[in-house]
Amino acid sequence: MKFSCSAFAVLLLASPLVAGPALADDDGHQFPKNTTFSTLIKTPLAIEGLTSDNRGNLYVPGRRSAPDMMNCPVWRIDIDNPALVEVGFIPGPCSPSGLAFDRAGRLYVTEGDKIYRFYPDAAGKPLASVFATGVPGANGVAFDEDGNLWTGDGTTGQGRVWRIDSSGTPTEMFRIQPMANEVNGAVVVNVGRDARTLPPGTITVTATGRSASNTLGSQPLVANGVAFDDDGDLIVADTARGALWKVKFRHDGTVRSRMGCDTTFTANTLCLENIFVAHPLLEGADGIALDRAGNIWVDANERNAVVVVTRNGKDVREVFRNAPDAVTQLRNGGPLEFNTSPVLEGRKFCTSNSDGNRRDNSPSSAGEIPGGGFVGKISCMDQRLSIPGMRLPVR
Repeated sequence: MKFSCSAFAVLLLASPLVAGPALADDDGHQFPKNTTFSTLIKTPLAIEGLTSDNRGNLYVPGRRSAPDMMNCPVWRIDIDNPALVEVGFIPGPCSPSGLAFDRAGRLYVTEGDKIYRFYPDAAGKPLASVFATGVPGANGVAFDEDGNLWTGDGTTGQGRVWRIDSSGTPTEMFRIQPMANEVNGAVVVNVGRDARTLPPGTITVTATGRSASNTLGSQPLVANGVAFDDDGDLIVADTARGALWKVKFRHDGTVRSRMGCDTTFTANTLCLENIFVAHPLLEGADGIALDRAGNIWVDANERNAVVVVTRNGKDVREVFRNAPDAVTQLRNGGPLEFNTSPVLEGRKFCTSNSDGNRRDNSPSSAGEIPGGGFVGKISCMDQRLSIPGMRLPVR
């Protein structure tokens, strides 16, 4: 079904109040407390990635499910006057994920094993062209200070992270240690651990144990959201472990962080000492964004929560989590509905919601989406941040 811009409803709905703990960053500033969220806008297509242009506009690509072969729109949304404005398209069939601007104003969007790019234009609505290939599972993206684009391999579970130069040539720089091992070319040799999300996985609860009753829900994603801090270190969200990795580089761009500690993995696999922080509050960590003090804002979507990790990694606090429904005791009624990609646009925090049917957001039939022809939404925190977001790309 085709949708025109005139058919998009802009809904500014108040969200349930959920108190978040007061939290001070390393300089003593307070993070928002008694935090609330409101819906900025809903989308007729599923969404995941979200970015901004540092001028009060958000950008998000829509997704089309097979057998829909139509191109996927990329929308611009003015935070102060929200409406879905088409500014370009990704060639179909398509299920785009992460996106980011370069310094020239081109927008880069990941899709499958490709990265597309184009100049957003509401009048011309250009069809994006391929910038890079050979990056299977490309998910979150971020630019370094030299103009290279970085991305991880998403749900492929191998933990590969690539640097893509200005010509579009990808180079595998390192791997986040995968959850399960591959030895001597075998697919999996039952070495490691398999993190499972309930649901779709299920367990049998008895008086004496809680054991798996099916094999669903495996979560292999260890290289998800990526972002550079102002020291030039790369932060990588590890969804399966509920962790953030920090990777350091030499002046020539090679990886300085220690690799190769476990010979059963590839030689470029990071040692576990490079985990910056691991915490149960970070379970389901997806997209990440940094503020100008170096604090890391994390969408912990499996918990329908927003978590902040301070610059030194010593403080991990929940700023917001959906309150349980008084009747069902579930947290799937909103305002967050599987939040995936956070953006700090100035002093405004916003996030996309993909309404995934997992863990705290299951069953996903509750909440605002899906409903009325809308299946995705962007939610924004009602409180202003005391520390603005980091301007991107990092310079």
